[in-house]
Amino acid sequence: MSVIILGIESSCDETSASVVKDGYVISNYIANQTIHEKYGGVVPELASRAHQQNIIPVVDIALKEAGIELNQISAIAFTRGPGLLGALLVGTSFAKGLALSLDIPIIDVNHLQAHILVHFIKKDTPDFQMPKFPMLCLLVSGGHTQLVVIEDFLKMEIIGQTIDDAAGEAFDKCAKILGLGYPGGPIVDKLAQAGDPTAFKFAKPRVDGLDFSFSGLKTSFLYFLRDRLQEDPNFIENNKESLCASLQKVIIDILIEKTKKAIKQTSVKSFGIAGGVSANSGLRKAAHALGKELKLDVYTPELSLTTDNAAMVAIAGYYKFLNNEFADHSLAPLARMPF
Repeated sequence: MSVIILGIESSCDETSASVVKDGYVISNYIANQTIHEKYGGVVPELASRAHQQNIIPVVDIALKEAGIELNQISAIAFTRGPGLLGALLVGTSFAKGLALSLDIPIIDVNHLQAHILVHFIKKDTPDFQMPKFPMLCLLVSGGHTQLVVIEDFLKMEIIGQTIDDAAGEAFDKCAKILGLGYPGGPIVDKLAQAGDPTAFKFAKPRVDGLDFSFSGLKTSFLYFLRDRLQEDPNFIENNKESLCASLQKVIIDILIEKTKKAIKQTSVKSFGIAGGVSANSGLRKAAHALGKELKLDVYTPELSLTTDNAAMVAIAGYYKFLNNEFADHSLAPLARMPF
């Protein structure tokens, strides 16, 4: 009998539902919240209200696209955390209510682990190859930057993480300083492709071990622009592409240097990248170059699976279902959730 998981994601500003059948994604629908763009960031209260409006139609669309009836669902997986508490409450409450009405189990999912598990979605293609264990994953997003060793589908260990800001936050905040739109990361990536990555130098943090730091880079970037703008008020406009290229290069260099160090310190057989920043074209190229250098298989997720989506929640729920890891209806969502 097939295992069919309905996944629900509502941790931030995307309302998403997905259906996974026996490890294969058969639908994955996302409703984005464009209302936050004019504020330059996600407004938590507006996000939770939008989730309330979106969640029923989003789930309905995902089920219809998959050709699945409610009575065929084996379990409902939902993001418990980390994330915005009000947003998480919407997804958690909906999952509980629907599961009770169908008399099926619920599965709580860690948002960060779900990002990593997109690499273990099965694909019906001749060249599909499941990553080998142990695997190292560089998880990079607007809120997190971590190096994680994956021993098995549900056994993971963080061996390095940011001690202050995340890489995605550095992209977004530096983009804001440049006067670019929100979210800034994709805009920086696009402009960087037309710029000179060696045009400007920014300070790299000195952090021992496998941990990261990006707050000093943001400060260096801010002071650099302040001094140049005093000399030339049009400095940003005249050098926008090369500023983006140079910024992107230093962030990627920091990420890849630590990843290379982690690979050499561990006995991993493959490595990959995951999270929103894994959509960055420069990081994807650098990851594949590192894999070629170290003779390791490299895995980069499909672009549609880099941002927050329910397919990653559903696949995490699938592996937890196979392991009989179900949640109790008394649990509450967590804004901060242990890995």
